[in-house]
Amino acid sequence: FDDMVVAQIRRLNGAWPELVAPVQFAVEDVPPSDPALGGRASLRIAVFPADHGIPPRIVLYRMPLQSHARSRMDLQFAIRDEVVSRLAELYGRRPEEIDPDWGM
Repeated sequence: FDDMVVAQIRRLNGAWPELVAPVQFAVEDVPPSDPALGGRASLRIAVFPADHGIPPRIVLYRMPLQSHARSRMDLQFAIRDEVVSRLAELYGRRPEEIDPDWGM
């Protein structure tokens, strides 16, 4: 799982270093049980915009992503789409702008 996340970040960094480099990425097993901890969390990923000198962060949750995937390929696409969607959200862009294959 971690290798798949790293591969997507590297791929996107090659095309959009100015968007990817400032963002911190993390992987956790499950989302926090208390939504009051901050950020806007879905079941599979959370986005934390930059705040008071803290860079923006994207946290992927391993178990929810893996439980929805039917195959390794499906998991790779889910990771790609989630990372691209959240980068687009952080920068006010459309996901297709960042990755034309998004959602396919």
